[in-house]
Amino acid sequence: MNKKIPQSRWLFAKPDLAKIELLTQSLAISSLMARVIINRGFDNLEDAQFHLQPQSVSLPLPLAEFPDLSKSVTLLVEAITNQDKIAICGDYDADGMTSTALLLRTLRYLDAKVDYAIPSRMNDGYGINERIVREFAEEGVSLIITVDNGISAYGAIALAKELNLKVIITDHHDLPETLPPANAILNPKLISTQSPYYGLAGVGVAYLLASNLMANYDNSRELESELLALYTLGTIADLAPLIGVNRRWLQQGLRLLPQSSIKGIQALMQVAGVSDTLKQLRPEDIGFRLGPRINAIGRIDNPQIVIDLLTTEDEGLALELGMKCEQVNQRRQQLCSEIEQQAIALIETKPIPWREKRVLVIVQSDWHHGVIGIVASRLVERYGVPVFIATYEEDNPELIRGSARGIEEFNIFQALEFAQECLIKYGGHKAAGGFGLYTANLAAFEEKLSLFAHQCLQPHHLKPLVKIDAAANFRELNQQLYQEIDRLHPWGIANDYPIFWTPRVKVLEQQIVGKQHLKLTLAQEDDTIKAIAWRWREYFPLPPEIDIAYQLRENNYQGQINIQLELVSIRLPEMATIKANFTYRDHLYYCSYWASVQEIRIKSPTGKILVVNMVKNQGILGTSRDNAYSVDITQPPYPEIIHLAKQVLGQQ
Repeated sequence: MNKKIPQSRWLFAKPDLAKIELLTQSLAISSLMARVIINRGFDNLEDAQFHLQPQSVSLPLPLAEFPDLSKSVTLLVEAITNQDKIAICGDYDADGMTSTALLLRTLRYLDAKVDYAIPSRMNDGYGINERIVREFAEEGVSLIITVDNGISAYGAIALAKELNLKVIITDHHDLPETLPPANAILNPKLISTQSPYYGLAGVGVAYLLASNLMANYDNSRELESELLALYTLGTIADLAPLIGVNRRWLQQGLRLLPQSSIKGIQALMQVAGVSDTLKQLRPEDIGFRLGPRINAIGRIDNPQIVIDLLTTEDEGLALELGMKCEQVNQRRQQLCSEIEQQAIALIETKPIPWREKRVLVIVQSDWHHGVIGIVASRLVERYGVPVFIATYEEDNPELIRGSARGIEEFNIFQALEFAQECLIKYGGHKAAGGFGLYTANLAAFEEKLSLFAHQCLQPHHLKPLVKIDAAANFRELNQQLYQEIDRLHPWGIANDYPIFWTPRVKVLEQQIVGKQHLKLTLAQEDDTIKAIAWRWREYFPLPPEIDIAYQLRENNYQGQINIQLELVSIRLPEMATIKANFTYRDHLYYCSYWASVQEIRIKSPTGKILVVNMVKNQGILGTSRDNAYSVDITQPPYPEIIHLAKQVLGQQ
């Protein structure tokens, strides 16, 4: 028997029974559905209603939410009317490229004189810079619009002002201490965190600007659907939070995207194998199939390919560019796989003491800067530890440039700040970041990161984290629950797909399917269900009895639709050290002692379980931990029942 099982740590949501009851009754939903909504942070009736039915709630006017929106529209209307030259400065990721294409389509529709530039990932790095500003000035540009960048580019924006260029910044990144001297700034970080617009990505801000600009002209339904398609593509590909107005607009956009009139989107869906126009797309169709083909271009090729793809009206050219995206993405996949395997080999054979350091720092020459961030994410998934991965600059081995990805308890940006004396440059946020340093400072950088990690991480944190919403019995896992949960679509950042768990499940059947997946038949008492475990071949065979954490999936095979489980984690069940029974008032009670957690558990004839923590001398009562509530174990009848249990268990 294979003793190896996936290593992870489970974080259980703590239910608020009163709030669960309120949502269950008020919204006519199941308690499992209520738990999921509350766990996503929507724990009052108004917020829960908006999350459940975003189309039914009135939105505040964008002009009232964004102080500079009216000014931005006025600047654009004046430039279009006067035929002044407008230039867009985008970014090389999916958010920046879709933002650029969105505004190009809008301004060209309005017969504006417009061009664009995107900085080079390899040569320029992120965002507008002084070189681009000077080139715009030499080309006679009067108005610059930044998309998905600009909020931190004080020097470049100040230069633009010196050269008498007007600037509109549209961005969504965190605010610097001093804002650039632009004519107008549109950034959701400047508005209330409670606003439904707060979670907009760069393409969302561009969409907002374009929609309000179009309101000054004879509107076009066809253009509006084109803009919504680009917004949808960029928002999901950028991993923006799928809450608030994003949730509302994406529900519309995902329905419309398969029928989009944008030739490039149709070509992209064709090469990615999601061209069924009768089907509503899911976020995973974009996140795992369309988005990577766009992002691959920005990572290892020329972003102009994507801009041309998303703006061309030539069907043949669109297909040609779509095939180019496919080829580049295959190359990106190959690079990621090669670098990941090389990194794992280094970690395992060197070996790198990441458990002791509580952070994994790995540097190697000849790795592609454009993809090491993806590899960092994969290493986090594999090892459950913050990862800082880097490579030497091709033209100067004295310089190192890298990417970082974090875990729940570790803030990447704060870690880089802590080690800033070792760095030439750095940036990012809680979950991810980038950095550059001199090779001579590498050892000191590693020590600083390890010191920071020891301040916020304990050894038990160094396992992949699984956030569990609620316990569920197999009898609850039916089509009705699946359809109810599906109402919370689209899933994504800040609206994760629910994860349930079931204890003490028996593995009746298991087999390897494909090259590396497991197909299983599981049982809980008399109920059985099919399950799949992706890329779990190395754990075959699984133990005969396990606790499982899983997502609910719908399996459509040869016209038969069934519910199946997608396993995300398992663990060995807790085992009682001692089991016994006793009689109290002519009723039979079962009890057990659990040494690992120092608990006595007493099951009554009605099925309720009293759990007594022997260390804290506290008790909870319920049919499961999800519906259990605190009880005062000093009050009758608990002292007598606990005394009898201790006697038969020998725990006096």
